[in-house]
Amino acid sequence: MSNNTILELSGLQKKIGDITEYLRGGEVAPFFINGDSLNILQLFPNASVDCCVTSPPYWGHREYESEGIGNELKYDIYIDNLLKILDQLYNVLKPTGSLWLNLGDTYQNKGLIGIPWRVALALTQRGWTIRNSVIWNKIKSGMDNSNDRLRNIHEYVFHLVKNPKDYYYDVDSVKSDPRKSRVVNGAIVSATGVTGIRYRRQIELSTALSDEEKIDAMKALNEVLNEVRLGSLSDFRMVIRGQQRTTHSNSTKVSGRAKELVQRGYYFLKYDPKGSKPSDVWEILPEDRQMRATHYAPFPEDLCVIPILTTCPIDGVVLDPFCGTGTTNFVSKSLLRRSIGIDVSDEYLNFARARVDTLL
Repeated sequence: MSNNTILELSGLQKKIGDITEYLRGGEVAPFFINGDSLNILQLFPNASVDCCVTSPPYWGHREYESEGIGNELKYDIYIDNLLKILDQLYNVLKPTGSLWLNLGDTYQNKGLIGIPWRVALALTQRGWTIRNSVIWNKIKSGMDNSNDRLRNIHEYVFHLVKNPKDYYYDVDSVKSDPRKSRVVNGAIVSATGVTGIRYRRQIELSTALSDEEKIDAMKALNEVLNEVRLGSLSDFRMVIRGQQRTTHSNSTKVSGRAKELVQRGYYFLKYDPKGSKPSDVWEILPEDRQMRATHYAPFPEDLCVIPILTTCPIDGVVLDPFCGTGTTNFVSKSLLRRSIGIDVSDEYLNFARARVDTLL
């Protein structure tokens, strides 16, 4: 065995030891690794990371000057190389883990290739489940001189999981603050002013409800109003047979609410007092690169917040195998999560280290 081989093995063992030590816990400061993602991920213990938030280099974009993924001659080679890395990531993620994958698309011979969906659908054939396809509305776009198509101002962020029946997800952490119920002249009033008086009147005067159904509906309405009073509901709507339309379909074969309306004569739409959860369309401006000395892809900090809060527990670890200038790691640290960033560019990692050091 040559001295060079011994040195390489020694360096490899140290890198494995460093990764293992970091995964055991400790300070929130991110851990950065310089190297090829496919090779580095093979050094990780299986099922050791809680969440991955990443934006790999897009194929065919000239802004990537370093070697590595994104510079392939054909897009199918790019997809194959990316899938190999994501296969290894599948092993590294815990069974309860999530992958948030941001990918942009590319035109070739005037045709949009559809790379994001090609990758996402290929992942479903490899064990992943797509939970959301988020539309990132960038609001503005770069220069676009074409006169035979619309401006492109959106990208996809896919949320994928290993086990759709049992993965970590804290939806309450990202719900908006709701309006509160209140008491007016001794009567409980919901967040949007519902008192129940109109529903009581509709039940009393209904010709579509039997006497027994009226008694049951009135009892249920009083129970819901009490939930509002106690704060376990912030708001509600009551749908009564013969008074309001079903919210989605009148077919009892496809709508459980329509079935409930037929069987009971009413149903309720209840609003969580913790607020509403975000939608799958995110309006986030791209990172402003005009004042940066280093030219890199516009992966905004706000794009990482919901993924990290919802799918990484406070004592968990976030991973970005294409961390670039450390956006994922910067946001992870600001949200008090540990994180690991891998990148082939040492220049980017130096920028990332300096960036996260600005956080106290």
